[in-house]
Amino acid sequence: MHPNQIEDSEALLQGAGSPDRRAVLQAAIAASAVLASAVSTGCAQAGPGKQTPAAGLEAGNVLIDVNGFAMPAYRAAPSGKSNLPVVLVISEIFGVHAHIADVARRLAHAGYLAIAPSLFVRQGDAGSYTEIPRLMSEVIAKVPDAQVMADLDATVRWAAANGGDIARLGITGFCWGGRITWLYTAHNPAVKAGVAWYGRLVGEATALAPRHPVDLAGQLHGPVLGLYGGADTGIPIATVDRMKAALQEAGRKGNRAAAASSFVVYPDAPHAFHADYRPSYRETEARDGWKRMLAWFRQHGVA
Repeated sequence: MHPNQIEDSEALLQGAGSPDRRAVLQAAIAASAVLASAVSTGCAQAGPGKQTPAAGLEAGNVLIDVNGFAMPAYRAAPSGKSNLPVVLVISEIFGVHAHIADVARRLAHAGYLAIAPSLFVRQGDAGSYTEIPRLMSEVIAKVPDAQVMADLDATVRWAAANGGDIARLGITGFCWGGRITWLYTAHNPAVKAGVAWYGRLVGEATALAPRHPVDLAGQLHGPVLGLYGGADTGIPIATVDRMKAALQEAGRKGNRAAAASSFVVYPDAPHAFHADYRPSYRETEARDGWKRMLAWFRQHGVA
């Protein structure tokens, strides 16, 4: 397994030891698979995570054209509204399952057109895996960053044609999606602001992932708020400090988005502290992070 994959796997595995650790992990992924199936058929049942109602929303699955490929996505928006601010919701490695759909509905209730695209569906079905190392090596490691950027560009175009105001464009993502949040904010000049939840910041350069957030600090188009856990063993605080230093240096060189970017590190929070369907969930930190995210979007023109 590539070192980048090992780091991501360790972050996801933390808190759970052998055989109990693996049992907890497999149960969590199995639950994600069941929930993903429920979302795809429109019949999600009450699960281990929060269940935000769709009342008052237009919510459900859509297909987004990406150069002839029909990419599945979940979207939620206030019913009967148009010209809405847009937030891209980027999943963890488990894909667009019930928790990610729920996050989209929460954002819709806050007034956003929220869209969660299935960004590695070409490489495989994340919901069918019961072991994180296999999921990482057989699906996630095969997803090119360039493909993800193009898919998100197509998602933004879809939003513009379906009630979204892309002059007010934001992005948020979790774990794998947290890293993508940094990358896409550096990729698309239209992004006004991003919020990255415990996304990896450093890594080895590969053909599919040639650059990482720390390499792109000077190219940010919008400020990013990083929400990280001080007890996250997969994302050491030393890497957060490296990113802070890179942002400060980029800010000194004139990148206003880098200068305006910020971190909140919750000292006792582990990885995935926002994932309310997993044992890693920390309600206090998750609620605080959510409030900070909404305030960040309002502050930077995504509202």
